[in-house]
Amino acid sequence: MSTTQPDGYLATPPAGSGDPVLVLHPWWGLNATIRAFCDRLAAEGFVAFAPDLYHGKVVDTIPDAEAAVKALESSEGGFQQAQADVAAGAMFLSEQSNGRGLAVIGFSMGVPYALGLASAAPDLVRKVVILYGTGDADYSTSHAAYLGHFAADDDFEPRPYVDGMEEAIRSAGRAVTFHHYPNTGHWFFEPDRSDAYNEPAAALAWERTLAFLKES
Repeated sequence: MSTTQPDGYLATPPAGSGDPVLVLHPWWGLNATIRAFCDRLAAEGFVAFAPDLYHGKVVDTIPDAEAAVKALESSEGGFQQAQADVAAGAMFLSEQSNGRGLAVIGFSMGVPYALGLASAAPDLVRKVVILYGTGDADYSTSHAAYLGHFAADDDFEPRPYVDGMEEAIRSAGRAVTFHHYPNTGHWFFEPDRSDAYNEPAAALAWERTLAFLKES
């Protein structure tokens, strides 16, 4: 019995099937940028699904995003509900796929949920891509390989914490590669963030992500 599609955005490749990629949106919500990112993945042969953790809400300013995150995580069971939404998206996506394990890509706010899923469902998640976000997880239970893209000048994610997370992953015996992009800040990958978008860095991060996802 197939699972009903959860609230979110599904992009399928021309062939109709492919390796599955779960995309977890930043604190802006499931906006046009994340939908376009899923479409780019589909054009490369992946089945991409982005669960909507805000269930319809999209914001554009930092104050509104801060309020949206606070509303999500301070509500009764809010963080657990978001975790459940991520798990439901992963289960749905696994049923649409070609039977291979999932890759999970987390943008900023989505990163802790990506890390948590890889640890909670080690037999399901085989790869994790991190875009300028951090979080805590029990990496010893994960079976995934990790790729990270981080801004060199990021007020939200201090370099010592990022380095500590990389070391924690490596110490758990997991394959990990973190890249740091000079002259970039948070959100450098997102073209709608005109104050932060860095086209050369974003292009390089995309190329590295595709190569990582296509590795056997």
